[in-house]
Amino acid sequence: MPLGLLALALGGFGIGLAEFVIMGLLPEVAADYQVMMIGRIIAALAHGAFFGIGAVVAASLVAPDKKAGAIAIMFTGLTAANVLGVPLGTLLGQAAGWRATFVAITVIGVLALAGILALVPKAAVGADSGKAVPTSLRGELRAFRSGQVWLSILITILGYGGVFGAFTYIAYTLTEVSGFAASAVPWLLVLFGGGLFLGNTLGGRAADKNVDRTLVTVLAVLVAVLVVFALTAGNQPMTIASIVLLGGVGFATVPGMQMRVMKYATGAPTLASGANIGAFNVGNALGSWLGGVTIMAGLGYTSPVWAAAAITILGLGVAVFAAHQAKRNDGGAAGGGNAGSRQDLELQPV
Repeated sequence: MPLGLLALALGGFGIGLAEFVIMGLLPEVAADYQVMMIGRIIAALAHGAFFGIGAVVAASLVAPDKKAGAIAIMFTGLTAANVLGVPLGTLLGQAAGWRATFVAITVIGVLALAGILALVPKAAVGADSGKAVPTSLRGELRAFRSGQVWLSILITILGYGGVFGAFTYIAYTLTEVSGFAASAVPWLLVLFGGGLFLGNTLGGRAADKNVDRTLVTVLAVLVAVLVVFALTAGNQPMTIASIVLLGGVGFATVPGMQMRVMKYATGAPTLASGANIGAFNVGNALGSWLGGVTIMAGLGYTSPVWAAAAITILGLGVAVFAAHQAKRNDGGAAGGGNAGSRQDLELQPV
């Protein structure tokens, strides 16, 4: 495994920690507030750029049949930030002040930067194809002529929107429906994070074999998990199993979603990859908003899970349609391996 992937994973860990640790430190940060919150807005600008460009770089460091696995390794840093970083960062902030946590994040960022400079080849992007990657904005925008790029982005919005539609209000589901004590919620979320880690790894391996088949299969399983979760949320053992599966199956889609948009962006993947990272965040917002609407409508604390299942069904439908279009346009080649064709660059009629 190229050491550059570890440097990218460390960078993902630092950015993920900066993003998510605020959940455990919000009361402390709120007391000192305005300048810090402005700083968080500025720092947030790095999120999409890092993961978008990082996915392209990670894929370029390995053989063509290991690209999704490389992307998964980079995203391992993000999952580790959820599983380990957030609890430890919260403990550090509570013991030594929230500034100590962000000093630690800064140190992680410096180490990641040094690792990337030392271990990631400057010519990594495009090295596997032997072609220079376009650096002009016009060249990067050319990727959006592909109908499959837009379908891939839509799959990301709907599929990941389903995951976070259920996750955003999960604390209320656990306490008000499942009957867990509030003190048990952080530990249950650690189980969710463990599922993220495992699903990310396995999803990357599966996507390297067949992107479309992996996405269709995993999204179908995710729908089943969400339905079972909604139906059995009053049963604590079933709820625990559902949380682990939600994290695992939900994050198993991530490498494939990112790999798919890069596959069809072929010669100009950087901007499309960054746009797909933005699509993850749009999905987060969509799922959270729809879940909030259902709660405000008085449908109860399992209603966000049902709404999440509905969003995921839409994502599954788009994934099936996109896979069918890819097979029709490329004579079956595009749906199998990860090699693109010239047709991928042109907007196909749908």
